Amino acid sequence: MAVAPYETLAFALFAVITVGSSLGVVLVRDVWHSALLLGIALLSVAVHYVMRQAAFVATMQVLVYVGGVLILITFAVMLTRDSSGEEAVA
Repeated sequence: MAVAPYETLAFALFAVITVGSSLGVVLVRDVWHSALLLGIALLSVAVHYVMRQAAFVATMQVLVYVGGVLILITFAVMLTRDSSGEEAVA
């Protein structure tokens, strides 16, 4: 089965998004932005599963990781953030 050129282009685009947002998770200093980049990375991995015709795995990726883990991280960041408005310097 031959691969269409648009499928290769879509794979390359989402591969760049996955790698870029994964690097951003590690390199960004702000925890909130890191959590958002983690969500982008997890969603782009789900797109890879859809492109491989693994719809069930993609659905579980979105429901479990993006829907569950990322929401817990978001609540943890919001509850542990300094309410004075000043950034804590490490």
